[in-house]
Amino acid sequence: MEMLTLQSFEQASEKVREVTLETKLVYSDYWSRSTGCRVYLKPENMQFTGAYKVRGAYYKMSTLSDEDRAKGIITASAGNHAQGVAYAAACYKVPATIVMPTSTPLIKVNRTKSYGAKVVLHGDVYDDACEKAYELAEKEGYTFVHPFDDPAVATGQGTIAMEIFKELPLVDYILVPIGGGGLAAGVSTLAKLLNPKIKVIGVEPSGAACMKASIEAGKVVTLDSAQTIADGTAVKTPGETIFPYIKENIDDIITVEDSDLIVAFLDMVENHKMVVENSGLLTVAALKQLQLKDKKVVCILSGGNMDVITMSSVVQQGLIMRDRIFTVSVLLPDRPGELSRVASVIAQENGNVIKLEHNQFVSTNRNAAVELRITLEAFGTDHKQQILGRLEKDGFRPKIVRTSV
Repeated sequence: MEMLTLQSFEQASEKVREVTLETKLVYSDYWSRSTGCRVYLKPENMQFTGAYKVRGAYYKMSTLSDEDRAKGIITASAGNHAQGVAYAAACYKVPATIVMPTSTPLIKVNRTKSYGAKVVLHGDVYDDACEKAYELAEKEGYTFVHPFDDPAVATGQGTIAMEIFKELPLVDYILVPIGGGGLAAGVSTLAKLLNPKIKVIGVEPSGAACMKASIEAGKVVTLDSAQTIADGTAVKTPGETIFPYIKENIDDIITVEDSDLIVAFLDMVENHKMVVENSGLLTVAALKQLQLKDKKVVCILSGGNMDVITMSSVVQQGLIMRDRIFTVSVLLPDRPGELSRVASVIAQENGNVIKLEHNQFVSTNRNAAVELRITLEAFGTDHKQQILGRLEKDGFRPKIVRTSV
């Protein structure tokens, strides 16, 4: 059957129900207030495998012949497609080998193994892993399942659009993350089939904007590197097969800086109590660039597979960027009572001290000055400036230093 047609999308929608959870739209009061639109989240991070990728993997598996399945399946993935294929292979009782970049978060590696797949770690980014997977497929005779450049996989991913329209028939905009382009091709193609007037916006990390570069060049191009904290979309070369669907159906592509993803993670946790990985946050991080009013907007949250160490680092950096944690240096005479005096000033301004560092060797004359570095918790930028102003007023001459917590 020809893929990316209304008939194939309907067939795929029925099929993926066998393995997907119902991820109903979540209205975001927080992002609606900040944008002036009605913003809804499509929480694919809540899928059983932690991402939307199980849709395309399972549908692709259903279209393979018994002979192709019997050969064993191999794929390359930065994590979410790996879990989708491993899970789908387990459902069909098919052996699966997954090649993953060495930089893949441990949680994704372990979960892929937990579904019974064999994991091979190779290369720095997805493209390196993919090259290795093709090599193993040829050597061992495995059936290769591409994570995005496959019409059947893209059709499975596009079933997300079917669910969005069923819940929100009058949706105006859909924002979709782009790595290699399979999700964007599927969602945008089906969305345009259902409503040609809808706008579908692709979102890429600035450090790995391979699709935007390809659209501008009019052909698929390969980036020199793919450097981004959004590991699930760190792709240097987009899909050749699905590229024409992107060109025809994606209305625009927005790029997002890593710093915006860090802040978006903090906003998501605090306002929606959801863990969404950096690639999944691309769509909400892009909202401020759209300048829309009174539109119904759906942001696809593509996944939530994030290891705890990365999570901790992102939260800390987000707090620093929001001026809720900062470090200030003050010089004090080395005599009793000075530390108490500084602490009193901070307490009066409702600052919360997290860490103190006392350096007696900043000057050869300790009586003249010792350095005190204070890491503080504040309510935000205004409160931070209030504390600094008070310290300045009381003669401490505070200097902001790079925060390390």
